[in-house]
Amino acid sequence: METLQRIVSTLVNKNDEIHNFIDMLNHTISNVQVNSSNAISELDEEFDGLYSVLHEMKGSMANTIQQEEARKIQALQDQLSQCSHALESSEELLELAVQSLDIKNPVELLEAARQIKDSVTVASAFRLSLKPKVSDSMTHMMVDFALEKRMLQAVKFLPVPKAPEIDVAACLVADNCITISWRMPEEDSRIDHFVLEYRKTNFDGLPRLKGEQHWELVDYIKATQYTLSGLKFDTKYMNLRVQACNKAVAGEYSDPVTLETKAFVFSLDSSSSHLNLKVEDSYVEWDPTGGKGQEKIKGKENKNSGQNPLLKSNRRSNAASPKRSTNSPRASARGGRDRFAGESYTVLGDTAVESGQHYWEVRAQKDCKSYSVGVTYRNPGKFDQLGKTNSSWCIHINNWLQTTFSAKHNNKAKTLDIPVPDRIGVYCDFDGGQLSFYNASSKALLHTFRTKFTQPLLPGFMIWCGGLTVSTGLQVPSAVKTLQKSENGLGGSTSSLNNVA
Repeated sequence: METLQRIVSTLVNKNDEIHNFIDMLNHTISNVQVNSSNAISELDEEFDGLYSVLHEMKGSMANTIQQEEARKIQALQDQLSQCSHALESSEELLELAVQSLDIKNPVELLEAARQIKDSVTVASAFRLSLKPKVSDSMTHMMVDFALEKRMLQAVKFLPVPKAPEIDVAACLVADNCITISWRMPEEDSRIDHFVLEYRKTNFDGLPRLKGEQHWELVDYIKATQYTLSGLKFDTKYMNLRVQACNKAVAGEYSDPVTLETKAFVFSLDSSSSHLNLKVEDSYVEWDPTGGKGQEKIKGKENKNSGQNPLLKSNRRSNAASPKRSTNSPRASARGGRDRFAGESYTVLGDTAVESGQHYWEVRAQKDCKSYSVGVTYRNPGKFDQLGKTNSSWCIHINNWLQTTFSAKHNNKAKTLDIPVPDRIGVYCDFDGGQLSFYNASSKALLHTFRTKFTQPLLPGFMIWCGGLTVSTGLQVPSAVKTLQKSENGLGGSTSSLNNVA
């Protein structure tokens, strides 16, 4: 039966992969058709542009030829007009000379000859050049496009950059940052920049088309390495791909890679939080008006509303915690729990820690009077306060009247003689039995509990007069990992309140 179930599971997964691949192929076919149409349209535009340039050049050069023709014709017409005028004058002198030959009187003949001689001397016909000022040749207006034709015949599609190759071994996922490295399959000096695309996913196989987030884009990357920083790892994996671009065209995307980005993600569970707490996904705020309608505790009203309730002794409920019907960490964390009441102004995370190493951070409002940050087993009593039972561990900050900073467990407190940080980092090593608190900015160790955890843990928060912001989806910082290698929590405080729970 178990073997058959494994076979069924394998077939289901394989069918899912094939369906995903079919979707990808159909999507690729559609893209080929669309991109081919776009390429033809761009080709038409380029050739239309080329035709336009050639047509403009032809018109300009034809106009130049016409201007040269008009210039030459004008010069020849001017010369022709001059010749016509000179010829007319010459014919008049010729007629006068012929008439002079009929003069019988020698004196008159001599005077006529002198006058004709003077007229011939100044006649335009004898000063006129009988060579055309311009030639009829137009060879200087001829063109030879042989070279250009060869260049056009050599025109090919633009060289498209090849797809980069992502170096998975050189990629690094740490401190909620992803450093991705790639290389070109061969040297290409025409590469201008790279484009990086990434998206979150919960699938470790090929990128899917359906039900996935959109690709996020980082453009104009000049190097072959890039670091995505400040990420929230609220999915299991990240798909990444890279594209090379030259000045004119972008190449194909690299084969996408899928990097694991697991981190502890939880929301605050408003279904079981105290009525005096206003709870959102990752923010909780103390609301003094929220609990006016809750029932009186043991027939007594809270007559000490002016005092800090987180400093008073703990009241435990005798009601048995309901049993859970599922093994899901999130479902088990939420299902059936009584709402916190009395002076236990508590809200828990909705996802349990059952194994592994996890990290989250908390920031308190500056005017926050009192708050606790820690963990608890799944089933605290509705009047339980963090650190006052043997099943919860926390650090407590009290700014009421004077500031105190302490670590609490099993109703015992240890004063921490260190400044209270703006942000507190919580590190939980479930299998190693360690709960550590850090200054989230400097990563300085504040305190460490060492024990053996025997039940799943829930993040826990108590708040009075103020608000807390919780940051999840964080990896264990490298600095914290380094500090964990140091035995006995060097640089911080190790609890003397430890026990085996």
